[in-house]
Amino acid sequence: MALRRLLQQGGVLPRMTRLGAAPFSTASGETIRATLFPGDGIGPEIAESVKQVFNVAGVPIEWEEHYVGTEVDPRTESFLTWESLESVRRNKVGLKGPMATPIGKGHRSLNLTLRKELGLYANVRPCNSLPGYKTRYDDVNLVTIRENTEGEYSGLEHQVVRGVVESLKIITRQASLRVAEYAFHYAKANGRERVSAIHKANIMRKTDGLFLKCCREVAEKYPEIQYEEVIIDNCCMTLVKNPGLFDVLVMPNLYGDIISDLCAGLIGGFGPDTPVATSVKVAFCLAEAVHGSAPDIAGMNLANPTALMLSAVMMLRHLQFNDQADRIHNAILKTIAEGKFRTADLGGKASTSEFTNAVCDHI
Repeated sequence: MALRRLLQQGGVLPRMTRLGAAPFSTASGETIRATLFPGDGIGPEIAESVKQVFNVAGVPIEWEEHYVGTEVDPRTESFLTWESLESVRRNKVGLKGPMATPIGKGHRSLNLTLRKELGLYANVRPCNSLPGYKTRYDDVNLVTIRENTEGEYSGLEHQVVRGVVESLKIITRQASLRVAEYAFHYAKANGRERVSAIHKANIMRKTDGLFLKCCREVAEKYPEIQYEEVIIDNCCMTLVKNPGLFDVLVMPNLYGDIISDLCAGLIGGFGPDTPVATSVKVAFCLAEAVHGSAPDIAGMNLANPTALMLSAVMMLRHLQFNDQADRIHNAILKTIAEGKFRTADLGGKASTSEFTNAVCDHI
């Protein structure tokens, strides 16, 4: 029943007003302006799919599109322009397609730039089995919540001497308390029963130790939510053996990156993987597809737009457009369950446009 309810309604991004952010509200008939990053590779194609579905569902949104620049913007130290960041700050809501950062070229990661510049601290990634799509597990119903601004991804690396490079892992009380509070509030708002803190404090006693201390402190304020601590290697093994044992998982940055991708594999990969919604004190919401830009099939009308569509559904729930969100969500699930118009990664032969049209027909 819990899985059916979640698939029908989707997760609720908690409105943490006591952190100083007013809930997002929309007046009847009001058109919302949202920032859209179509992204690279297959990004523009699947972004068009989302726009087509939104039009059919009658979503009152006006897109403000921004593309990755061709040169590094010195103000952001990446290919993301300052104007694109200002667009998100102004609109307070956005949707992002896949962005590719050249590896080993000395450029600041595009995703890291967005998270750091906008202060997007909580990476929320629901992972659910999809009805009608058979995978090794059919009862996956969990949520990973990843601290998004520090840890090993703080970007603090330097060469000590030739042949020796040092990378600093930063864990702060402020960031740890903030993401722990978000995780417990999310669990309470969505009828979840347990929060698991994932760590390696047996080895990294200072950094992960501080993270656990903060999680314990927040857990005391939510006696109705079960709290447990799980070492990350044991967590990975348990997820593969029995993912049904987990409910909400909260963890530092690097662990969250790894665990959330592992969870995607449990339900068939990034194509059907439910989305990421990234939030800062619930003042901003940037929803994004978690898969790569797939340049090898870019422009070939072969990409699966499911992940970006589901990301857009989470964005609609944040905007409280719940009717349109439900209709789009159910249409996606029906299209996949029927099996007539699945893309190649889901074992079918449908093109991007055929899958999109099928979703529109179900709305």
